[in-house]
Amino acid sequence: MTKRQLRVYRIAAMGVFTALSIVLVYFIHLPIFPAVPFLEYDPADIPIIICAYLYGPQHGLILTVIVSVVQGLTVSAQSGWIGILMHILSTGALVIANSGLRVLLLKRKEKAGVLSRAGLVNVVSLVAGVVAMTATMGLCNLLFTPMFMGVTLDVVLTHMPFIIAFNVIKAAINSVIVLAVYKLMPQKLIERLS
Repeated sequence: MTKRQLRVYRIAAMGVFTALSIVLVYFIHLPIFPAVPFLEYDPADIPIIICAYLYGPQHGLILTVIVSVVQGLTVSAQSGWIGILMHILSTGALVIANSGLRVLLLKRKEKAGVLSRAGLVNVVSLVAGVVAMTATMGLCNLLFTPMFMGVTLDVVLTHMPFIIAFNVIKAAINSVIVLAVYKLMPQKLIERLS
């Protein structure tokens, strides 16, 4: 395959991942904690992380921006520019930490034999992604939620335990699903897609 064909193929694949992400958030969004029903779980990050696993963190980040803008202008239009920005930052942190660390650890494993099993690499990168997304959303909620919802910082702080727990749960569920799907994918399909 020529470089041009590969580029076109990746752009088409990223279009499919974008569509999957939007469809998933449209059909699956449910609150985890009744006390804060506006914090809804959705699996939209799954195709983005799979894209990052296949093509690298930079492609995952590009897809994050595309999906965030499309979702923010259609499915989640009520959240406006703040929702788009928070989505870019949170999913971007998840994608970069998860797939970026995974790439670094796999390269290190190949060169220095530091990690004995790819499974450990996946677990470490998964945890890094969950921590990165949770920390990013904690900070984003402190900065943007008072503006978006017109509430005081004290109100946000009272909801912070829910915000932290929600982001841990959402990032962990999506990351575990990604690892399961990626592990179930035949190696030939992974090679064909990447």
